[in-house]
Amino acid sequence: MSSELTSALLWLVPGLPAFGALLLLVVGHRADRWAAHLATALVSASALIGVVMCAGMVSRDESARTVFSGRYRWIDVGGLHVDAALRLDQLSMCFVLLITVVGSAIHVYSIGYMSTDPGRRRFFAYLNLFVAAMLILVLSDGFLGLYLGWEGVGVASYLLIGFWQHRPAAATAAKKAFVMNRVGDVGMVIALAVMVATFGSVDFGPVFGAADEASEAALTGICFMLLLGACAKSAQVPLQAWLGDAMEGPTPVSALIHAATMVTAGVYLITRSAPLFDLAPHAQTGVVVVGAVTLLFGAIIGCAKDDIKKALAASTMSQIGYMVLAAGLGPAGYAVAIMHLLTHGFFKAGLFLGSGSVMHALNDETDMRRMGGLRAVMPITFVTFGLGYLAIIGIPPLAGFYSKDHIIEAALGTGGARGWLLAGAAVLGAGITAFYMTRVMVMTFLGDRRWEPDRRPHESPPSMTWPMIALAVGSVFSGALLSVGGRLTGFLSPVVGTAPDHDAPLPSWAVTVIVLAVVLLGVAVAWDSYGRRAVPETAPTDVSGLTLAARADLYGDAVNERLLAAPGLAATTVVARLEDRGIGRIPATVGASVGALSGWSRRAQNGFVRSYALSILAGTVVVAALTLVVSAL
Repeated sequence: MSSELTSALLWLVPGLPAFGALLLLVVGHRADRWAAHLATALVSASALIGVVMCAGMVSRDESARTVFSGRYRWIDVGGLHVDAALRLDQLSMCFVLLITVVGSAIHVYSIGYMSTDPGRRRFFAYLNLFVAAMLILVLSDGFLGLYLGWEGVGVASYLLIGFWQHRPAAATAAKKAFVMNRVGDVGMVIALAVMVATFGSVDFGPVFGAADEASEAALTGICFMLLLGACAKSAQVPLQAWLGDAMEGPTPVSALIHAATMVTAGVYLITRSAPLFDLAPHAQTGVVVVGAVTLLFGAIIGCAKDDIKKALAASTMSQIGYMVLAAGLGPAGYAVAIMHLLTHGFFKAGLFLGSGSVMHALNDETDMRRMGGLRAVMPITFVTFGLGYLAIIGIPPLAGFYSKDHIIEAALGTGGARGWLLAGAAVLGAGITAFYMTRVMVMTFLGDRRWEPDRRPHESPPSMTWPMIALAVGSVFSGALLSVGGRLTGFLSPVVGTAPDHDAPLPSWAVTVIVLAVVLLGVAVAWDSYGRRAVPETAPTDVSGLTLAARADLYGDAVNERLLAAPGLAATTVVARLEDRGIGRIPATVGASVGALSGWSRRAQNGFVRSYALSILAGTVVVAALTLVVSAL
C-alpha cells in the first residue's frame, strides 16, 4: 500500500470500531441478534487494514515510512495552535497490530463467552469503544490527541469493569479504577500545561523539535508528570491497587485491558516521549525505580492469590514493570520494552482467555483450590494455557524467553552497581514468576480433582478455543520473529533511537544460563509445594507475615487509605464543620439582618397620619436642636 493510500485510509483504523460502538448504542435492542458479529467484523476489518498497511510500510524506504492523515487546525487560541492529525510510524504500527489483532481474537472469544448474557449488545459496543479509544491514543500526532484517547480508554474501562453493575463488587471496582486513573490524569494535565508554557505547543513535532532548547528543570517536571499518568494507566507503584479489583469484569475484558490495551498505554507514553526522557536523566531514574519495584511487587502478590484471575492480574502488574524498567534505560531499552509488550500481548491474552475457559466450564468458579485435574477434560485449554505459561516464565524458544532476557541484558549493559542491581531484580522477578505461574498451572490443571460433585467441566466451544489456539501460536513464535536478526530493534530505531555500543559484563549465553537456572529453581519449589502435596480446599491460616501481606496486595489499599483517603476525608470533615458553624452561618446572618431591617421599616410606614405628623415633629425638633448647638459653638 502506497503512503498516499495509507494516509487516505488511516482514519478507518480507529473509525470502524468507533462507528460500531456508536451504532450499537444508538440502535438499541434491535441490534441484539447481530451486535456481536458486527462488532467483531469491524475490529477484524481494522486488523486487516493494519496488516496491509504494515506490509506497505516495510516495503517503503525508511525515510518514507511515517505517514500523516487528516491534519486540520483543532485549537487556535492566541498563540496556541493545536492540530488534529493521525501519525502512523513504526512505533504506532506495532501498537495498531497488537490492539486490532489481539482485540479481534478477544471479540471472537466473547461471542461464545457472552452468548447467554442479556446485555451482550452493550458489552460489544463497549469493547468497540475501548479498541477505538486505544487506537486514537497510539495514532494521534500530539499529546492532546493522545490525551483524548487516554480519557476514552478510561471511560471504556469504567463501563467494562462495571459491566455487571448489579454486583456490588463490580460497581466498586469500576469506581476504584476510574478514580485512581483520574489521579494519574492530573499528572497528564499538568504535563500538557507545562508543555504549552515551555514550547507553546503540545504537538509532537514542535515539542520534540524544541526539547534541546528547554531547561532540564522543565523537562524533568514534564517527564515526572507523564510518569504519574503512566503509573495509573499501567498499574505501576504507587497507583497499582485498582488492577486486581478490575477482575470483577467479564474475563474478555481482563484479557483486553491486561494484554493489548489499557495497561500498555503507559509504556507507549514513555516510549513515545523518548526525546523528552532522554534529556531528563532524573526522570529516567524515576522510571527505572518504578519498573523495578513494581515487577517484584506484582510477582510477590501473585504468589499468594488463590483466585486465578487475580493471580494473572498480579502477573500483569509485574510484566508491565519489566517493560517500564526497560523503557527507563533509554535508547538501550526502548525497543526491548516494546518487544516484551508485544510478546506479552499474546501470552497474557491467551492466559486470561484460558482462565475464562476454565470458569466457563466450572460455572464461574475462580478459586484454584476448587479446581485441579482439568487436564483430562479440557485438553485444548490445557495445552494453550500451558504454552502461555511456558512463554511467560521464559522457557526457550517461546516468546517470553527472548524479550525478558533482552531486558536483563539491557539492564546489565548500563554498567556499574546500578546495572547489577537492576538485572538482579529482573532475574529475581523471573524466578518468582516461575514459582507463582507453576503454582497456577498445577493447582488448575494437575493433581486431584477438587471441583464440586455437581459440576461437569467440559471443553469450551470452538468460538472460544480457536482464539486461544491463535494466541498460543503467537506465544510460541512471536519472540523469535521479533528478535532474530534484530528485526524489531532495526524497525523501531528511526523512532526510538539505536542502543549505544557497550561492553557487556556477561555474555548473552551466560545471562541465559543464569536466568534459566533461577526459573527452573522457581518451578521446582512450586512443584514441591503444590505438585507433590495435596492442595487444601481452604487457604492455610498459619502462614508467614509476607504471605499475609501478599494476600492483602502488600497493603496497597491500606497505604492509599492512610496517606490519601483518610487525609481527604479529614479535610472534608473540617470544611463541612466550618461551613456549618462559621462560613455557613454568614448567609443566614445577612438574611436575618435584612429581615430585621425590613421589619423596622414596615413599622415606620404604617399608613397612619398621626404617626407621620409625629415623625415630622420629631425631625423638626432634632433639626432645631442641632441648629442651636451649632450656633452656640
